Amino acid sequence: MEERNYTKGLLEALLFLSSDPIKLSALAKSCGIEKTEARELLDELILDYQEREGGFLLREIAGGYQFITNQKFSEILSHIFKDKKRETLSRGTLDTLAIIAYKQPITLTELDEIRGVSSRAMVASLMSKKLVKAVGQKEVPGRPTLYGTTNEFLLHFGLSKLTDLPTPVEVKELKFEEFSLDSIVVTDETEMNPDFDLDSLPEELKEEKINE
Repeated sequence: MEERNYTKGLLEALLFLSSDPIKLSALAKSCGIEKTEARELLDELILDYQEREGGFLLREIAGGYQFITNQKFSEILSHIFKDKKRETLSRGTLDTLAIIAYKQPITLTELDEIRGVSSRAMVASLMSKKLVKAVGQKEVPGRPTLYGTTNEFLLHFGLSKLTDLPTPVEVKELKFEEFSLDSIVVTDETEMNPDFDLDSLPEELKEEKINE
């Protein structure tokens, strides 16, 4: 029992010191135990923090495990830490993100067909915020770029994996802002991350001004 408690405490310490989610395999290797035992101990830790109802919770998120602040304190914390980084997305960009999340991998042309309008500016904005990335090319004439969501997307929306997404009746009706954990600000304008290198965009996204 003493060895088990020691290993459980070591897992807790490793997670506390990390600013990013840590995969199960990495945690097990670091502690010198099997993944099945690591998962058991992590499940216990998750329950421990949940029952404690303190300021921190342990969650399986973005393919790993990470401590997060308890959401019941989010409102007061947002007032205290007013400079907290929040992504700005337009309603059209949120619409585009929802379609990519559920239909990935998807091409720009397919996005345009679903939305009925050009999605270039929205996809460029999402790439600049590291919520969407190019994941390959479709094997058709012209080999258009395929787009999919990133690990940052999972982190922003508190998801462990894509299958954790809720199932909407229609993808376009999903309102991501309802479970965005205060990480997304919805506006009426499409904005780019000013630090993003525009030259890294696929050529098809450079065909029109992305700020329009």
